Amino acid sequence: MRENGSRARPRRRGLPRDTGERASASDNLLDRAFEASAPNQKWIADFTCIWTAEGWLCVAAVVDLFSRRVVGWAMKAEMTAQLVADALIMAICAAARRTACCTTVTRAANIRASSFSLMADHGITCSMSQAGHVWDNTAMESLFSALKTERTARKVSRTRNDARADVFDCIERFYNGRRRRSKLGYLCPIEFEERARLA
Repeated sequence: MRENGSRARPRRRGLPRDTGERASASDNLLDRAFEASAPNQKWIADFTCIWTAEGWLCVAAVVDLFSRRVVGWAMKAEMTAQLVADALIMAICAAARRTACCTTVTRAANIRASSFSLMADHGITCSMSQAGHVWDNTAMESLFSALKTERTARKVSRTRNDARADVFDCIERFYNGRRRRSKLGYLCPIEFEERARLA
């Protein structure tokens, strides 16, 4: 970065930690084991909200812990249980295209009954942490931090459609295809998967 004359954008201060204990619909089976030896072994899922001039845009995403690649996402104006289910459906379809096997652990903050049945139908084991335990979902927080710090923090989109286009561009063209990760030996997720497949 120093050689190219670029510098990191400072992070905004976050909201206070939510310490409220809430009942979880599933045990925390993942238990911060963020390593995977192959694609589609472990996924994590969560959602965030982005402010636009039209109001909030809710974004749900599913990340494969093997390569930190975003394999599914969905966006809606309101936070509904279907939002996470739509992101999971996209991830399941992508997994079927990439490999024949899909034994996955997924965690999300707002999975409801429809998402549980969707996961059960595809042989996916659910793992959920308690609300407010941010360290249980650090890989997802890394994605959302990059999305907000590097794309949406310094501007407000005029419409939700503008924000959707920006999020799509950030995920597909930048985060998956160009953003280098120290965890991956300074490779982007797609390049890391390609090298792993050739090895």
